[in-house]
Amino acid sequence: MSAPSDSMTQIKLEIDLSHRQKITTANAQLQKIQRKFSFAAVLVPFLGSVVAVGLLPYTGIGPVEIWLLVSMYVLTTLGLEIGFHRHFSHRAFQTTNVIRVILTILGSMAAVGHVIHWVSHHRGHHPYSDQPGDPHSPYLNTKGQNLNQLRGLWHAHIGWLFESEFPNVLLAKDLLRDPVIVKVNQLYLLWVILGFAIPAALGGVFTGTWMGVLQGLLWGGFVRVFLVHHAFWSINSITHTFGSRPFDSKDRSTNNIWLAIPTLGASWHNNHHAFPNSAMVGLEWWQIDPSGWLIRILEAVGLVWDVKVPTAGKIEAKKAVK
Repeated sequence: MSAPSDSMTQIKLEIDLSHRQKITTANAQLQKIQRKFSFAAVLVPFLGSVVAVGLLPYTGIGPVEIWLLVSMYVLTTLGLEIGFHRHFSHRAFQTTNVIRVILTILGSMAAVGHVIHWVSHHRGHHPYSDQPGDPHSPYLNTKGQNLNQLRGLWHAHIGWLFESEFPNVLLAKDLLRDPVIVKVNQLYLLWVILGFAIPAALGGVFTGTWMGVLQGLLWGGFVRVFLVHHAFWSINSITHTFGSRPFDSKDRSTNNIWLAIPTLGASWHNNHHAFPNSAMVGLEWWQIDPSGWLIRILEAVGLVWDVKVPTAGKIEAKKAVK
């Protein structure tokens, strides 16, 4: 195993990040399109969830709906955290093309945007975390102006989706050069639709009724996407505001135990910002990191390799002075 770099230089962005404007693309048309997709991403799952909850007195919720909700939630969250985040954004490990495609499809089913778009945004966030240039800091808006806590939480959680500029996709130049990922990326809307169609179809198959189709669509589709979105948006808002900071990460990222299970390990966020290229985010034995555990399992069976983790010496050296 090799130890990760303490900065983003290891992933070779191939762009001069000393010029902040280069992390975004000053294109009004692209920004307008991004806002439309953001509006749909926020509103549609919310409305679907309202319908699902509103129907509860009439339809109830059974084991099929719960199973579809939980299984689709776990699969798509793993696609985001292991795939979009740890593998594609940070190159924390290497894996086969088949696994890369599966992770991309699962992450895309979460309806958070194309993998290249998502990775570009995330790589633009790290060098300027909680500084002017950060697209979703709870302390500064996109213009670098200070925010109070309530407005900051709103901005970091949802508001940035409508205010941030379109990311510079050259930050994900390595993905643009990968024909397989580019092709899967182009089929993004198909994967989003499948993310709704699969639980709807399974709901119909398991119950043998059209109501099962509707319930599968609502709980395994809309409610699941709503919950995944807010779990991951909480990484921008909650885990930059509330929690502990054991490491000197040069920003205000925190570790938050309460979000460890909903985010499948992503909420050990101060750990992540201290060691951004680490495949393991839970660095203590008691820190719940299901995504990291799965990476270890895949490594054990030979499907994952070059798994990067910080050495004990690096961990000790990075600890914040009390």
